[in-house]
Amino acid sequence: MDAARELEVLARAKYPIVYVVSWEERRVEGVLAEIGGKLDRKLHTWSVTQGMRPKLGSGVKTSLPPELEALAQIHEAPEFTLFLLKDFHPYLKDPRVVRLLRDLASRLRGRSQTLYLLAPSLNLPVELEKDISVVEYPLPGPEEISQQVEVVLESVKGMKGVDAAVSPEERELIVKSAQGLTADEIESALARSLVEAKRLSVDQIIEEKKQIVRKTGMLSFYPAEYGFEDVGGQDLLKDWLQKRRRSFTDAAREFGIPYPKGVLLIGVQGCGKSLVAKAIASAYSLPMLKMDVGRIFGSLVGQSEENMRRAIRIAESLSPCVLWIDELEKGFAGMSGSGISDSGTTARVFSTFLTWMQEKTQPVFLVATGNDVSALPPELLRKGRFDEIFFIDLPDLKERVEIFEIHLEKRKRSPKKYKADKLAELSDGFSGAEIEQLVISGLNHAFSDERELRYSDIVDEIEQQVPLSRMMSEEVQSLREWARLRARPASKREV
Repeated sequence: MDAARELEVLARAKYPIVYVVSWEERRVEGVLAEIGGKLDRKLHTWSVTQGMRPKLGSGVKTSLPPELEALAQIHEAPEFTLFLLKDFHPYLKDPRVVRLLRDLASRLRGRSQTLYLLAPSLNLPVELEKDISVVEYPLPGPEEISQQVEVVLESVKGMKGVDAAVSPEERELIVKSAQGLTADEIESALARSLVEAKRLSVDQIIEEKKQIVRKTGMLSFYPAEYGFEDVGGQDLLKDWLQKRRRSFTDAAREFGIPYPKGVLLIGVQGCGKSLVAKAIASAYSLPMLKMDVGRIFGSLVGQSEENMRRAIRIAESLSPCVLWIDELEKGFAGMSGSGISDSGTTARVFSTFLTWMQEKTQPVFLVATGNDVSALPPELLRKGRFDEIFFIDLPDLKERVEIFEIHLEKRKRSPKKYKADKLAELSDGFSGAEIEQLVISGLNHAFSDERELRYSDIVDEIEQQVPLSRMMSEEVQSLREWARLRARPASKREV
């Protein structure tokens, strides 16, 4: 049953008080007005700034506070009425308000009256739990958004300088991108798109979503700066990801394919795990969010768990999207001793996260990266949490050539001139990040001498630098042994 239908059923069944959780006053008020019309009941709305509209009672002012005055007016109101109190949740901390609502609940049960409390968050005292029904009013779904898009397109048809033509594929992408926004936010984003781009575009909708993420403090919005062409090697991983590019479409649902859950990328430090995560969002044309697990943990009892749930709700509201968690094992470090060190907070937060990973139905593609597999709990690695676990090893000769070519071309240098194949032979054991640093260090050396970069500059850097694979050879070998039996290789080379 959808939320609008549920609100109507509760009114017909004479439920006394209904708490509606929603940011969208205009949509909820419109639905209640329709319900009032169907049931032949008059709708009265109240806010602390506007008072009761239309007015109830004699209109004589009293010395009561506005919130108590509103409840007193409802107590004396005639039958066959509906009431909507906006932003009433702060007053639920007042014991007098709680008592009046309990009195009203018993009175309204025998009358054709229903009181709706509308607020963006649920704040329900324990005394009222048995008297109030809670309805979470969702954000606009695909059908509503599609209708909103159609209204906007109809309004600009024939308008000079505005392109009102939208293909079915573009329309589906716009509708999917707008999910997670309120009706007002969608209206603003579409209007902004028409002003800036002279047509409906996904870019302006993404800009609107960035505003939501900036307000959280726990999630960061990453622009799509890198694509798979910026990732050297890792052909098997890129092929696997490319095959799931259309898995977010309605056609995939009709074909019987569920939304992909995500991937866990394990590998040697500096071998491109974070770069792949960023490239996925670009390849899938989805917004990318990064969760900072450190910001999830708060000092108050229960705050960390609520922060995790809130971050998950925001990510789901912005779906379809890519959610990136970097160095997963460090974010949940100390979980095994959590009961002693932090009264089990880390374990509870991690449990909330695991449950969401297993049960999530929204199109949030989770990309988690990690270096220390020994710190990852076994329950995280079992099937069902991720679609696949990939191991990203040090690049082989062919991949090192490709990485050198990428970084030289990015800095407007010809790979042939600088013998990328020879440099790749000399840099055995270097990671992708270390190869990039070789090019940057060579450029710095040439720039300080006020001359052009030379092949010998990069060779000198190769000879002087000690790669991580040599400094931590035992750890790298241990990681390779673990991955050989437990993870899927990201490239065709032998692990």
